[in-house]
Amino acid sequence: MWAYESVFYQIYPLGFCGAPFENDGMCESRILKVLDWIPHLKKLNINAVYFSPVFESDTHGYNTRDFQKIDVRLGTNSDFAEVCRALHENGIKVVLDGVFNHVGRGFWAFRDVLEKREQSPYVGWFQRIDFSGNSCYNDGLWYEGWEGNYDLVKLNLHNDEVVNHILESVRRWVSEFDIDGLRLDVAYCLDEGFLRRLRAFTDSLKPEFFLLGEMLHGDYNRLVNDSMLHSATNYECYKGLYSSFNSMNMFEINHSLMRQFGPENWTLYKGKHLMSFVDNHDVTRVASILTNPEHLRLIYTLAFTMPGIPCVYYGSEWGTKALKSDGDPALRASFEKPEWNALSEHISKLAKIKRKSPALNYGGFRSVLLTNKQCIFERKTDGERVLIAINADSEDFYAHFDAGCGRAVDLLTGEPHDFGGGSRLGGYEGRVWLLINR
Repeated sequence: MWAYESVFYQIYPLGFCGAPFENDGMCESRILKVLDWIPHLKKLNINAVYFSPVFESDTHGYNTRDFQKIDVRLGTNSDFAEVCRALHENGIKVVLDGVFNHVGRGFWAFRDVLEKREQSPYVGWFQRIDFSGNSCYNDGLWYEGWEGNYDLVKLNLHNDEVVNHILESVRRWVSEFDIDGLRLDVAYCLDEGFLRRLRAFTDSLKPEFFLLGEMLHGDYNRLVNDSMLHSATNYECYKGLYSSFNSMNMFEINHSLMRQFGPENWTLYKGKHLMSFVDNHDVTRVASILTNPEHLRLIYTLAFTMPGIPCVYYGSEWGTKALKSDGDPALRASFEKPEWNALSEHISKLAKIKRKSPALNYGGFRSVLLTNKQCIFERKTDGERVLIAINADSEDFYAHFDAGCGRAVDLLTGEPHDFGGGSRLGGYEGRVWLLINR
């Protein structure tokens, strides 16, 4: 699967392109801005882009009006096809947000229900419509909104007409844009029968079509398996990554990684490829959540070398700050052009290493050395061994452990390394050693 050997870049298009929050109906080809960023993506060694919602919606993208039309605030279907074509020509895969749990109040079928009420042929498309009730919009009917949000009208995924409409939309996305996968919004809420149908359909539609699910909690195995999703968002390790640095307690992230991917028989997700991230469009930017800016390079080093598929949120590669408490517009900003600094360069090196390393793409996980402020772990396949060393402390640390061989090369610097007599880690230093068995 191509995704397991990839580094993703997440773009929230409406914010990235500086579109107005309310859908004003004015068509402007803002999505073509992505074309100007392709050289930046290539310099970062990105080979897959995940676009948050791009289809016509009421406001923020997750309240869809039409699954088959690009949001006019971003441009036309032809504009987006041009963007996808350019990305593919540059070796970059395209994954779209599939928002199938709910739609917006402006969704064409729901508007028909509001107009025709019981006479609408689309009443059965939505969850639990009650014409004797009401909502906060005072429509004279009640319906189920996602988590009580009545601007997000829940779809009835047990209705074959609804499922067929979604599948036909996905078919059109592949035909028009040649997309390579979907990220399923609130996948933990989706009907499992629907997910099985979607997986079977996309498997037949395009080889290695990738399905990623948004999962915030619970057992990822419930949805990540051979009949449903290929991957899920690893929120457990998202929290463990920044918390381990802020509390100077590397035991936390190590515990999660051992629980998920360690060598024991009871390990939960051994051999699976969850999506690793340090921030996204829903959470505080990592540069704002870390209490020590010296840890920025280290948290990305961990995210790129732990088991999983790393994803970078646009703008965070140069250390942009934004707080969740300041609202979604702060998290989903528009930048005139990409920036490049030492952090960007470090992430670019990590991405190049990750994409080329069988051990980092497919290897097992073993903890080698662990203290409150340091950790060393091994990623290993039959043909390659890589050791990752992190020193979160400002002071030098001398690590004494059995590497199983005497020589290595640091993949970040290209410098040779000899394990004889212990290994010195400078303050706030990370190492990615490729072991040489001769």
